[in-house]
Amino acid sequence: MKKMLFVFAALLSLAIVGCSAEPTAVPTSEANEAEATMSAVLGADSDELAATLAAASGISAEDAQAAMAAASEAVAAAAEASPEELAATVAAMSGISVEDAQATMAAASEAVAAMAGSAVGDLAAMAEFSKENPITVKVGASPVPHAAMLESVKDELTEIGINLEIVEFTDYVLPNMSLEDGSLDANFFQHQPYLDDFNQSESEKNADWNTLVPLAAVHFEPMGLYKGKTDSIEKLADGAKIAVPNDPTNEARALLLLEANGLLKIAEGKGLEATAKDIVENPKKIEIVEIEAAQVALSLQDVDLAVINGNYALDAGLTMDDAIAQESKDSDAAVKYANVLVVRDGDQMLPQLIAIADALTSDAMKTFIEETYKGSVAPAF
Repeated sequence: MKKMLFVFAALLSLAIVGCSAEPTAVPTSEANEAEATMSAVLGADSDELAATLAAASGISAEDAQAAMAAASEAVAAAAEASPEELAATVAAMSGISVEDAQATMAAASEAVAAMAGSAVGDLAAMAEFSKENPITVKVGASPVPHAAMLESVKDELTEIGINLEIVEFTDYVLPNMSLEDGSLDANFFQHQPYLDDFNQSESEKNADWNTLVPLAAVHFEPMGLYKGKTDSIEKLADGAKIAVPNDPTNEARALLLLEANGLLKIAEGKGLEATAKDIVENPKKIEIVEIEAAQVALSLQDVDLAVINGNYALDAGLTMDDAIAQESKDSDAAVKYANVLVVRDGDQMLPQLIAIADALTSDAMKTFIEETYKGSVAPAF
């Protein structure tokens, strides 16, 4: 029983290390090291973790697995518990005194820390790279401005041993599919709402979908309303055609921009879930033409106006001077729609990906964005 308790207490020790109610008592550097340690332990293969705990406690791997399963609910609940409450839980479940429970948990904590230290060391060894021993990292990106921004940091990354291979995409689907299947190490083309919607849609279709997560917010691309056959809002005729992106988050964003400029009204409460079906007032009887985002700029000759994503506008040679209206750089959208560097869940701690995120959010990058795009792209950091 006491051996099983050791395994149980070791798992609860993870909660004590990671869920302390007094985080200010831990220096920042130590907190960062603890976070890396916890990630390595929690990311370990369950069979290896069970074997390590079994060896440390002298019980079978099967018993260790059982103890881990039994402890999982307690570990989840421990996020809001104090160390004293955790010790009381161990004592109550094992029939020993609180003092013995605290002593057992302290010993277990040392065992878990030793195991984690080994795991982190193995992870670091696997990720070692230098200018003399470089590593190749593949990042998928839209041509403008994403690929151009990545291109601008290639030399500095080469100096620290990262050969950055940029794979360009002209659509909003393949970069995520290629990241999830392992063809890419990261991608850089989308904002958080689009990523959230994509993850939800794919996970509903595929139970094995590997969630994609943001690593860094880099820049904001104001969505603009551009002139096509008509050069101003005032000259729009009844029944005019306005092209918008057809993916859920960007279409809603486009419709809200049209609403902000008095062209139509969206049903209350729809917000970022709005589609053309949610238009409740349309005095000019405007026809909303839904087109794949990458193709909207190519439709300008066929429509009166078009709402175009910033990167596709740049790719088409459009500037803010061509825009009739645009999202404000100081708006909530500038935060909500910041474009992010995205990785597979579980890869967030890889040094090579962190180095790329750092390069994309440096002072040098801020200067590059401001001097190169002159307002069509704005830093989000």
